[in-house]
Amino acid sequence: MYKFISSILYWILVKKCKSLNVYGKENVPQLHRYVVTCNHESYNEVIMLGMALYPNQIHYMAKKELFNNKLFGNFLKSLNAFPVDRENPGPSTIKTPVNLLKKNKTIGMFPAGHRTTEETPLKRGAATIAMLAKVPIVPAAYVGPDKIIGLVTGKAHIKFGEPIDTANLPDHLKKRNEKVDYITQEVTKRTRALQQELNQLK
Repeated sequence: MYKFISSILYWILVKKCKSLNVYGKENVPQLHRYVVTCNHESYNEVIMLGMALYPNQIHYMAKKELFNNKLFGNFLKSLNAFPVDRENPGPSTIKTPVNLLKKNKTIGMFPAGHRTTEETPLKRGAATIAMLAKVPIVPAAYVGPDKIIGLVTGKAHIKFGEPIDTANLPDHLKKRNEKVDYITQEVTKRTRALQQELNQLK
């Protein structure tokens, strides 16, 4: 289902309406085995991040409440989304994305954890998962419409930054928590810098 729907959206939004500008695509690894992160202010980031990486398929983490309705939950699963219990994260919270990454799949995460326009410190999940899977994190930023209709009538911008190598970190970082904190801070810093760069380009 993901391939079918993303192909339709790509034709409409990118080819027909030319609603997306993508910058820094050269920073995206050739292998699909990476975590891509992005700021999260609306559902449009989910759609446009998928368009920016098309035809590669992104596997998104989504809050478990979205899967309460069995029909809608099955639809989300067909779009490569998988449920996460944010209140009581268990081993599967880490295990599922790590296993997907080991199968050469791309994990999409919005580390702020919820849709917000506030300066929220990015949560540690992306760093933990990328470290365990020994894959890079590709930071991305979105600037553009926050309403769905804006994807057709407006212009969205996504910029990818240089990958963060989670396997080769500064020597002074010895403990796992220190490494996770360092990576998380790097993702936060680079995401904000990418947003600022996009705001200057608009």
